[in-house]
Parts: sequence; structure tokens; C-alpha cells
Amino acid sequence: MKKLILLPVFFALLFTLGCGGRSSNSPPQTAQIQTDAAAREAPQLAQMVSDGRLPPLEERLPRNPLVITPHERLGVYGGDWRVAQVGGHLTHMHRYQYYENLVNWTPGWGGITPNVAASFDVSPDSRVYTFHLREGMKWSDGVPFTTADVAFWWEVMLNPLLTPNIGQMYRQGDDIVEVEVVSETTFMFRFAQPNGLFLQQLAQVGNLNKQYIPKHYYSQFHIDYNPNADAEARAAGYANWVSWFQAMGGPGSIEDVVFQSGDRPVINAWMWELAPGVGAATQAIGVRNPYYWKVDSQGRQLPYLDRIVYDLLQDVEVLIFKILNGEIDMIDQYINLPANRPIIYEHQDRGAYRLFATTPTEPNAAIISFNLNHPNPGMREMFNNKDFRIGISHAINRQEIIDIIYFGQGTPAQAAPRPGTEFYNERLATQYVEYNVDAANAALDRAGLTGRDAQGFRLRPDGVRAGFTFELDIGRTEFVEQVQLIQQYLRAVGIDAQIRTMDRALWELRVRTNWEFDATIHRFGGGVGQSVLVDPRYFFPFNGNSVYAPSWQMWYNNPTGIGATIRPEEPPARVRESMDLYNQIRVTGDPATQVRLMQQILEIAAEEFYVIGILWDADGFGIVRNNFVNVPLSMPFSWEYPHPGPEVPAQFFIDPNIRMP
Repeated sequence: MKKLILLPVFFALLFTLGCGGRSSNSPPQTAQIQTDAAAREAPQLAQMVSDGRLPPLEERLPRNPLVITPHERLGVYGGDWRVAQVGGHLTHMHRYQYYENLVNWTPGWGGITPNVAASFDVSPDSRVYTFHLREGMKWSDGVPFTTADVAFWWEVMLNPLLTPNIGQMYRQGDDIVEVEVVSETTFMFRFAQPNGLFLQQLAQVGNLNKQYIPKHYYSQFHIDYNPNADAEARAAGYANWVSWFQAMGGPGSIEDVVFQSGDRPVINAWMWELAPGVGAATQAIGVRNPYYWKVDSQGRQLPYLDRIVYDLLQDVEVLIFKILNGEIDMIDQYINLPANRPIIYEHQDRGAYRLFATTPTEPNAAIISFNLNHPNPGMREMFNNKDFRIGISHAINRQEIIDIIYFGQGTPAQAAPRPGTEFYNERLATQYVEYNVDAANAALDRAGLTGRDAQGFRLRPDGVRAGFTFELDIGRTEFVEQVQLIQQYLRAVGIDAQIRTMDRALWELRVRTNWEFDATIHRFGGGVGQSVLVDPRYFFPFNGNSVYAPSWQMWYNNPTGIGATIRPEEPPARVRESMDLYNQIRVTGDPATQVRLMQQILEIAAEEFYVIGILWDADGFGIVRNNFVNVPLSMPFSWEYPHPGPEVPAQFFIDPNIRMP
């Protein structure tokens, strides 16, 4: 197997991951151990060692800890990172606390680097991926982290009761990858065919269970390891051991359960002191993991910060108030809108913070998805008529939305790869973006919506008023504001659009795990470079994020529908063609072939016009307190690149020498 150092430039060299054998960088550095043990760990941990409540640092770190060179300078121990979550959904905890994959994106999205895995090797044909764990690495409760945890995870994945659908990531047609444990620290994935996207998939934030779970913890919930698991599950209020296992955050559970499982051992920089919980909880607190396996360039154990403290808020206005009052140390989620920039910029002195830039990488800042698989026949017929979607697109005054909501910062566009990449498709990006009421009315007439009721609204061919309801995450205020404008645009062409807002948790339930909603508006997905290949959710029904076609994506990912709340349905021929093309991408290691096949998928997406985009947004922003150090001046803004996770938040620290008001 030949060697490959870290990928050097933004996305460009990621294409080389698909061709030829390669491996991670040379064996990770071993930290230079200093003689003063207290200086190499947080004072609280040093005191616990002195009191006999914790083993010495040398026994807690792996033999080869991951060495992190701080972004700006070496830090000091102590303090809290005050941050927030808005709207009842805990997804953004991925970004701050949970991004610890086998391999991670490098800072700035320059490539892929070993993380939990100390190193990796890939066979020349991209079929065999070998990972080497860190010798002596431990879970947060001090139990060794080994390939036994990988083998147990795979056992769970292969159990249809716990994991009814193993997912595309581990399947190639009917062939399921083989997972082979070689030693206590080495294991392999063996694919039947080349898999040119596997490393990129491993680095994804959405790859929640990350190829390992603590066997010593989850065995107690598993009937094969605990014969009393069913009885204990019922005593705990669960139907059986399967529901108990999943409620504790095992594979197959919903994402938020993982965050709420406070007793679950972790390998993150912070473990739960106060888990998020549900209902009336207003705060969550993570405390330093004494067994964390990363150190700085002087061998001092990370994280520098004692705690990460989340305020669990219900609206963005409260978050902005806290920022202005200096109560948030670093954040860009929820506030990253031009409309918020003036007040946040003007109060930097008051709040003692500065702004950093976020670079958009998504195919659009706001994407309208109609439910093409709607169970109501009349709604389905209307949504699936391409002329209906063309008419809606022409009816939207994108420039007015940009001027009012985005303060004039942005470019009208459909959901498409952004200019400057090999995936840019001008037709997909620019078609039907003109605000043209006459063209909108003509397209809606062609769609068969020619009748009118007493209020002037169009009628569907079945005589029912042509209308639908947008279901929106209330925490995304920019979407709510846009839809309020869009509602007026659509009424002007005879379409009755209603608005229903809800908190993020309910939105996730309604839109991602239900197939009865009408329409929604959201963002994310791949819009630049390799992310287009890794997350093409808007270019064909790729996964559960392709909410415009829930039943079609289910047919692609779980054709039997076992364990799913959405029924699978065979899609039309052109959609199946895109799925076949993507399957070819997955089994080739040749970057040029991947690009060519993806370009064909984008051409089909332009023809089918699945979703409606509003704009490509300009650079965004976040805030960081003046004494909060090692945060880069600019970061990519993307779900695929879960900033600041790849920037290693464990290196952030509070400088006590910087005077604060």
C-alpha cells in the first residue's frame, strides 16, 4: 500500500482519495512528556490524581495521543464555553462536542485526517480500508477503547431488530461490507467492489454512530449479553430490550437520544454533567473528560476549557440579547443573517466580542421542497407537475427577498453547485429565476390550474382550491420571513399558501420522518467541490434529507421499508437513472469518472427541476468574545463541515490576561 500525506488544498485533492492505494499521514506524533505532571493536565484533574480518585495522566492517555498544534497559541486551563441551542432540537451539539469520527475533515476543509484512528491504509483498488486505533485509548469512564467496541457496533448493525436498514454507506447493491477485526487496535472494512467515497462518508458529521459504541455499557441493554434485559427493560418502562437499547442512544435511535444519554461513556472532550434532557430543561453542561486523548504541542492534555455550557433557548431574539450582553463566548448558528449583522456589529464594544467570517458552501441559502410523494392524489398531481413548480419559481421576487431579508447581499439562483467548481451547471443554477408574473401565470395554466373560486384562487383539476401549507422551523427566522413574502407572491398568481411554524424537534418529526406534509423550506447539502458528491440531496432523492421525495429516497435506501415510518415507492425512470449513476460513482475509484457521472446527474436534475432555490448567499459571520482564543478568522459554513468541530474546539481557551468589561 502506498502512502499519502494529508490533502493540501480545499477539496481539490480529495479527488485523489478515489484512485490508487493510499494511507494516512505517517504514524502520529507521540507527545513530548514534560516532567511537571501538574502542568500537563488541568488543576482539577491533578488534584484528583493526588487524592487517589484518578489514575496518573500517563495511564489515562493513549501511547500515541493526537497532537494538536494550537491555531494561535498554547492555552491555559479553566473557564466555561458559553454557547446556545435554539428551538428544541440538539443537532448543533455535533458541531461543538460530538465531532469525533475515525477520520475528520482537516481545519478549513483542506482534506481528511486521522482522528480516533491513529492511521489508516486503503488498498490500490479502494476495496479494503484498514484502520489502526490508538493503543491505550480509553472511554470517559476509564474502560479501554478497542476493536471490541467496533466489533460490537457491527454486531448491532447486523441485527435487524436493532438496525432494520443498514444503510447505503455499508452496502453495494446486495453486498454488505465485511468488517474484520485483526487485533485489539486494527480492523478492516472489505467491500465487494471499489468504494471511492468511503473516507469522505466517514468524515461526515451525519455519520452519528461512527463505527464504534462502548460495548461494556450497551451490553447491559442487549439480550445476548444480559439474559434479564427484557425484564429489566419492562421494569424501566420500555416494551422490550430493543426499545430500551435504542432509548439509551444505541444505533437505530434518533440523534437527540444520543445527546440526552448522560450516562453513556464517550470519547469527546467534554462528557455530560447535566445532559440536555427533554421538556423544561433550560441548560445542558458538559465537563472535561479526564481520559481525553488529544494533547497540545507541548504534551498538555486537552481540553483547555473546564466546561461547555449550553443555554437551551426557544427563540433567536433571546440569543442575540445574550450576545450583546457578553453572555455568549462563540457562536454563528441561528444569528448568521445580514439582518442581524448591524446590531451585532454595532455592539461589539458593549459585548466585548469580535466577528469572524463564515463562507457559504451550500447549493442555496433557502430551498423550497414540495412533497412529490404526497398521499393526497390531488396534491401529488399538482406538486409533480413540472409546470406548477416553474410557475411558483417565476412568481417569486427573489431580488426583493434579497433586498429585504438579506440586506441586498446575495444572488438569485436555484439549488445548484456554485460557480467556480467542476460541477457548476448553468442551466440548473439559473433557470426560472426571473420574477415574471406573466410567465408564472402561463406555467400554472399549463399545469391545469385554470379554474378560479369565488375568492380568485386557482382550482386544481379535481375542483379543489390550489393551495398548500409551508411547515417551518420557527428557529430559522429567515425562512419564516421569506415565506411570509412568498405567500403574498403566490396569492398574486392565484395560489393559496398557508404557513405553519413549529419548534425544530417537531419540524424534524413532521418533515424528516413523515410523508404527509405539503411543503417546507430549508438549506444544507453539497454546493462546492467534493461535497457535491458526498451530499447530493437536492440533485436526486439521495437520503432522508431529500424531503421533496421521501418515498422515492426510501426505495433507494431501504426498499423493503422495514423499520421505516415512510413507505418506499419505486420512482420514475429518470429518478432511477440518477440513482444508478450515483451507484456507479460509489463503486469507482477514478475521480474523472466520478465527476463525469455527477455531471450527468446534474443534467437530469436540471430537466426534472425537483426543488426551487431562492439565492446564493454572501459570506456570513459569527461572534467570538475577545478573550476566547484559537478561533479562526474564517470557517466554511456547512453541515457537511460541522464548524467549529474540525477546528478542534478542545484547543479553545479563555485568556485571563485579556481585560474584559
